[in-house]
Formats: sequence, C-alpha cells, structure tokens
Amino acid sequence: MHRKERINMSITINIYYKGVEGNARKFAEEMISSGIVDEIRKESGNLRYEYFFPMEDGETVLLIDSWANQEAIDIHHHSPMMPKIIELREKYDLHMTVERYTSESLPDKDRDYVKE
Repeated sequence: MHRKERINMSITINIYYKGVEGNARKFAEEMISSGIVDEIRKESGNLRYEYFFPMEDGETVLLIDSWANQEAIDIHHHSPMMPKIIELREKYDLHMTVERYTSESLPDKDRDYVKE
C-alpha cells in the first residue's frame, strides 16, 4: 500500500485522559508496562498508538491513536484489549475528552511549507 493511499483512509483519535494525583500518567505507564500497548500496536490496521504529556498540565495524558480505517477501529473495540483498557481506566478513575480526525493528502499548494 502506498503511503498516500494510507493517509487518505486513516482516522486519528486524540484521547485526553484526565485524572488527579498523577493517575493519568500512572495509567499510561501501566498500559505500557503491562504489554497492552504493544499488543494494540500489533493489531491489523493500527498506524499509531502513542502517549504524550502536556507540559502545562500534569494531570492530563494525550493518546494519539491512528487506524487505517473504521473497520480496524471496530475490530479493535471488540478485541480482548478493550476490557483491559476499561479496567485500567476505572482503576485510575480517569475521564476522557475525545477528538476524531480523518486524514487527507496534503494539497500541492501546502507542500512548499513541509520539510520531509
């Protein structure tokens, strides 16, 4: 599959996990240390699954979660990983804000501003 084709189909979901007393970061750390993140990254159609920590907000973690298409997301939502994620989310009493984006190819007029 060509990179351009993948970009045209991809869906990116930004999930902001918010907690107290460092719980969002503890959640992300346990997701990684338990192997759940590695398993999700191996799922068919997963393009990216990475956590980021906002510099000005120690109680929030951002997950950038990208998939090739909606079918891959649907399969992931019914995978054995979801109950584990939900269990950890409850363990750390996290609340979420979700943003969803679909990707498209970069227009030629914008390519001059991008260094690859």
